[in-house]
Amino acid sequence: MEKIIANGGSPSYKSYLEKNGYSNKSIPTYQKAKDRFDDWCKKYGTTAEAIDYKTFLHYIQHLKTTQIKPRTLKNYINNLKIYFNYLVEINQRFENIIENINIKGIKKEIKQQAFTSDELENFYFEYKELHNKTLSEKRNRVIIGLLIYQGLSTRNIQELQVQDVQLYKGKIEIKATKKSNSRTLELKPWQLMELMEYIEKIRPEFIQEKETDKLFTTLGKSNNLQNIFRKINKSLREINNKYINVNQIRTSVIINWLSQYNLRKTQYFAGHRFISSTEKYQQDDLESLHETINLYHPLR
Repeated sequence: MEKIIANGGSPSYKSYLEKNGYSNKSIPTYQKAKDRFDDWCKKYGTTAEAIDYKTFLHYIQHLKTTQIKPRTLKNYINNLKIYFNYLVEINQRFENIIENINIKGIKKEIKQQAFTSDELENFYFEYKELHNKTLSEKRNRVIIGLLIYQGLSTRNIQELQVQDVQLYKGKIEIKATKKSNSRTLELKPWQLMELMEYIEKIRPEFIQEKETDKLFTTLGKSNNLQNIFRKINKSLREINNKYINVNQIRTSVIINWLSQYNLRKTQYFAGHRFISSTEKYQQDDLESLHETINLYHPLR
């Protein structure tokens, strides 16, 4: 007979795990993670139903003080993700705020840093000065502009179609994915000119051997853009040796948006499905920002 939570009429956590196919051998592990977390919440003055994202980070820091191994810490958090899914299902939480946390390991020397708006823009114009000869370089410059000014992810770039560019409105439409919302973003005036040239003159050279509606493609039959991003990464590292990859650009763009706009507006610009995904980019100072970039892979 299914157990229920007193006064709630909802299935117990154990019943939830059984319903979702977890084995009798693994269920005690998930239950133990839940109980450990609930005990900490009680001491901290919160509950699993009410805890917010920033407070949950304090729980992670608490676990780290116990000197557990990174792999064990990751398992603890992954177990709690199941618990939060349960709380969402029984309507005790609106969303799973820890769904996208990914523990990478113990804090190491900071290797990433967020770039300011000026530094990001410098990438764009320096690239234009250094790489403005071949069709591929001109295509890549358009892509870099979308990374820097619209904060697009590599997935967004890959999925863009020609009809998504609204030149007459000065905007670009980003379609929803399984992990992100749709949004319509403003284009800079100089982006409009370069996109027009790219669509009318440059792109036709790339699609001679194929039929595709994709905005960006390669020479030949493939539509995979991985090689393009590798070349972009190499070029931007030559401009600034602190540059690592395009994910770092998106992180920087979102952080800079938060310094200008409120959470909801930034959430829209970034395409985040949940406000908690945007909150991850809020930092009190540069040191904590670096730690977050190191511990939590932020991009969709």
